[in-house]
Amino acid sequence: MKTLTPLSISFPVLSLVVLFSGSALAIEPCRINIVDEGSGWPVPLVELKTTHNVRFVSDNAGIIAFDLPELMGTKTWFTVEGHGYSLPKDGFGYRGVRLVPHAGETLTVKVQRQLHAKRLGRITGGGLFGESQKLALHTDWHEQGILGCDSVQNAVHNGRLFWGWGDTVLPGYPLGRFHMIGATTELQPLKSFMPPVRLRYDYLTDDSRTPRNVAEMPGKGPTWLSGYVSLPDKDGRTRLVASYAKIKPPLDVYEYGLCVWNEDQAVFEKIRSVWSKSEQTPRPPKMPEGHPVFWQDDAQQRWLLFGDPFPALKCSAIFEDWANPTTWQQLTPQSKVPVRDGEDQVQPHRGAIAWNTYLNKWVTVFTQHGGSTSLLGEIWYAESDAPTGPWKDAVKVVTHTDYTFYNPQLHAEWTSTDSPILLFEATYTKTFSGNSEATPRHDYNQVLYRLDLDDLPPR
Repeated sequence: MKTLTPLSISFPVLSLVVLFSGSALAIEPCRINIVDEGSGWPVPLVELKTTHNVRFVSDNAGIIAFDLPELMGTKTWFTVEGHGYSLPKDGFGYRGVRLVPHAGETLTVKVQRQLHAKRLGRITGGGLFGESQKLALHTDWHEQGILGCDSVQNAVHNGRLFWGWGDTVLPGYPLGRFHMIGATTELQPLKSFMPPVRLRYDYLTDDSRTPRNVAEMPGKGPTWLSGYVSLPDKDGRTRLVASYAKIKPPLDVYEYGLCVWNEDQAVFEKIRSVWSKSEQTPRPPKMPEGHPVFWQDDAQQRWLLFGDPFPALKCSAIFEDWANPTTWQQLTPQSKVPVRDGEDQVQPHRGAIAWNTYLNKWVTVFTQHGGSTSLLGEIWYAESDAPTGPWKDAVKVVTHTDYTFYNPQLHAEWTSTDSPILLFEATYTKTFSGNSEATPRHDYNQVLYRLDLDDLPPR
């Protein structure tokens, strides 16, 4: 058999070889911009799905790099799903758009925001600009070593904003980190409150520069921390503290305790166990968990309030009282919140509160338990004259269809005290939603929203 060499191959045959080589078959993507019809802002986390069920999801720049060779130059229907951003239904009830994608061209899809909060983008995970970078955009953004993480905690400590996250997904294996990871940032880590969001963390890492565990408490199973707060002790030192929970499958807490940050070792260390599950003690006490806030009462006593969302426990705002369960005082949080525009009430699941100077009120965002679009996917805003309530004037500000958005956290420290802007994040996950399809890249990550208080409906 004669062996073909490059010089012996005729031009037509050589052309076919080149044509069917990998480089020749590479398709230059069509850029699809997803933008808010009202503001013109890019909209992250909007899904376009073809009639043969190929899904594309916009990144933090609101960009999709469409690269299906079978649909280039073809009139193509895309179903649009945007969790609060959508298009009107057509005559058959479909929400979507027809586009003709061409390699190297740019198309724009304008979506309508349906609720009050504006989605700014994802602030954890991998591929925040993954679609953009396929088009040689945002190439200065570099990955930070994790693909997903659960339920944020924050505290201002020694001039920095200290961050903690629960179970964390890494690239190398399905099992990642299960004893909290940590990071710090500036107190105001975003220079702009418009998309695209670019939030970088100074992660606490191991020798391979991978975010590491920072709270491995004794005992089997994962460790979850809650109630991050920085407190002065009797000697004038500031101590970063938290409550810990030890977990066994599936989600059963068998121990609660207290821990403190070791500044030298950069890990949390156990102070004491407060409760262990047994036949004699089957139910845990109220713990200093959730997202705490400081509050000064009419007698000028400074308190620390713990709640998730509304205060369920208080203690004096010093380390020694926090560390002594006999000083804790239980509170009875409000179970339902009246809706602003009607007689209905909503049941909070979890959330956070903060003082807002612009309104001269306490404000909250919380996940609704049993929302209309998903069990734990809808976020409400409400107000009160005191942190202990009564809370009222609830307004739905975010929705996630058949998806969970739980454990929201307010970032009051990111804006000036008199700002009309509220910023909050929560965990976007299919867990508890009944939805078996995870959103690529976004699932099990933190998504940031902006709420302009002036845009809310009148009281």
